[in-house]
Amino acid sequence: MSSAVQTSNLDDPPSHVHGEAGQGPWLVAWHKFRSKPAAWIAVAVIFLITAAAIAAPLYAQWLEGLPVFRSNISGTTMLNGEEVDVLQSGVDGAVGVTPIGPTWDFTNYFLGADSQGRDVMARLLYGGRNSLVIGGSAALICCFSGGLLGVIAGFFGGILDTVLSRLFDILWAFPVYLLAISLSIVLVQGGLQFGPISVDPDSIVIPTLIIALIYIPYVARPIRAQTASLKNRTFVKASISVGASKRHILIKDVIPNILPSLLVYVPIMIALSMLIEAALSFLGVGVQDPQASWGTIINDGLSLIYTRPAVALVPGLCIAATAIAFNILGDALRDSLDVG
Repeated sequence: MSSAVQTSNLDDPPSHVHGEAGQGPWLVAWHKFRSKPAAWIAVAVIFLITAAAIAAPLYAQWLEGLPVFRSNISGTTMLNGEEVDVLQSGVDGAVGVTPIGPTWDFTNYFLGADSQGRDVMARLLYGGRNSLVIGGSAALICCFSGGLLGVIAGFFGGILDTVLSRLFDILWAFPVYLLAISLSIVLVQGGLQFGPISVDPDSIVIPTLIIALIYIPYVARPIRAQTASLKNRTFVKASISVGASKRHILIKDVIPNILPSLLVYVPIMIALSMLIEAALSFLGVGVQDPQASWGTIINDGLSLIYTRPAVALVPGLCIAATAIAFNILGDALRDSLDVG
């Protein structure tokens, strides 16, 4: 009986794979993954951006006393052996003050300054930290919660399935950005209070939880459908026929077949979470000043787009590169794990 269950398991590789190499499904998936050049390029991009973001405090210490989080409106710096104002008047015919442009000196306003006289390169690295932490945390919370709820709804069925499915439908019905903005406006005003747990309005926990919440049905609904389909598979019926407990069936038969789908969802949800975090921060209801995210830096640079375009364009390119890399990684995992 056990051999029949193993043969019918959705997580097994095709029979010809066993015949050729006798390898397990995860090892087969690894061989497929490592043969994809695009996947390794995506991994390299993600690694470099993550490493640069982690090194943000080291870079800030290396700077020559340049501010990262506090305003430096009246500050000066050395440029070509001369002391110049960080915020200059009438530069390039602009009205009012214009921040100093890129110096291409890693220790001295490499990408120039923002409208508050703060070092753009340092804020870019710190912004990357926040964007990656929020995107990664929201994706993990979303995939874990959505996967758990989807498995519960699909496996147990009945009234529990009906209630959870209707909750998924309600969240699904709202436009993602509209719901995220609405919740952010409310929580940014007064923070989050849940019994003894209190979260400050300017904490990055708030956008993390909001993004995770609104994307739960996008994971839970397909996982529920997949779980419900697995209940009718031969190997599950075989386990039921020999008297296996529901706990045993969940752990041994259902979850191993759901896991590949969840792994594919993680990088895709990271990309989506980073995009929506950038939008919320750009609108002023995500990461709060003086903290930085790529979205807040783009907002800071919007008024400088004609005179200092690098302030807005560079974080925009970082968002695009990171989101594309995670999407490519998700596609590679999907193909390698044979997830439909």
